[in-house]
Amino acid sequence: MEVSTDKVRLLRDRTGAGILDCKKALAETKGDIDTALEWLRKKGIARSAKFSERKAGEGTVHAYIHPGGRIGVIIEVNCETDFVARTDDFKDLVNNLALQIAATAPLGLSREEVPKELIEKEKEIYRSMALAEGKPEKVLDRIIDGRLEKYFEEACLLEQIFVKDQDKKVGDLVKDLSGKVGENIVVRRFARFQLGEVS
Repeated sequence: MEVSTDKVRLLRDRTGAGILDCKKALAETKGDIDTALEWLRKKGIARSAKFSERKAGEGTVHAYIHPGGRIGVIIEVNCETDFVARTDDFKDLVNNLALQIAATAPLGLSREEVPKELIEKEKEIYRSMALAEGKPEKVLDRIIDGRLEKYFEEACLLEQIFVKDQDKKVGDLVKDLSGKVGENIVVRRFARFQLGEVS
């Protein structure tokens, strides 16, 4: 069964689960959101979602300089308690996030941070590409949506494939640790600097 991106996004917003998990849940439950939510909860995948409402006022600001000194990253990651912020697991997560940013240069944390005009520009490019490839008009919207999803997976930090483990998304790393420590963990903001690059 083909699952719409709108349903995947809705289920993801409600559960905090990863995109692939949401697609699988919807496929298993014939596209029913409520049943898919229950399916994810039974699998333990949606467990960290309950933490997302709690205030994350502790954490750390971390600076990472890539070997060679040409790329640097400053990142703020928050959690609920100072105790968790001092754990090795939390520090490893923050360092891995900084390494990811240095390696992939994301535009923002999530698709909500990508400017609307940039999304519209991308859609127009994908439309022109599809027409140049001879794709029929009736499938253009699906092609554009598919390519836009791929764009978000490359441009948005939390949707990117983790550089150290191709089977995980960056957002899943955050959710996994949140579930492990029982606290809300939030990637608040980041800045990436590259030698000679003007922002």
